[in-house]
Amino acid sequence: MNSPEEFGRSGYWYPETESASTVDVLNMLRRYRGAETAMRARTRSSMGMNETDLLALRFLLREQRAGRIVRPIDLARALGISTASTTTLIDRLEKGGHARREAHPTDRRAGVVVPTTHSDDEVKSTLGDMHRRMLTLVDEMSDQERAIVTRFLAGMTSAIEEAADLDR
Repeated sequence: MNSPEEFGRSGYWYPETESASTVDVLNMLRRYRGAETAMRARTRSSMGMNETDLLALRFLLREQRAGRIVRPIDLARALGISTASTTTLIDRLEKGGHARREAHPTDRRAGVVVPTTHSDDEVKSTLGDMHRRMLTLVDEMSDQERAIVTRFLAGMTSAIEEAADLDR
């Protein structure tokens, strides 16, 4: 894992004039992103899925928990992919035992996509302990600490999204 000092106090591109605490926060955020990226790669590997498949499964599980029906077009819109790519994606999820196609409960012309129980169990066994540790960490924070972290992460997200908007 990267340590906050790995790139030097400047973080290799942050100006030396920034305070050490600012650089430390940004370096720790970089370290977190690296750890999360590695965890997602391990999860994809252990489940035999690519990134889009994993995102699709996450969407299907979330919608199922919320009691919402997912049509293939809903999946396409959520992932920002074409309907042809969605068909291929659903085929892969079915082949891997992660989802299945079913008839729409009220529209005989339409179909829906549902995650399998096996898939939900696999996600829970793969990520459950990590999620519990993360929830415990957040639960141990005060309301004020959670508000500060939330404000910080929202600001960082905006900074990145604004940079992406400038690239367009």
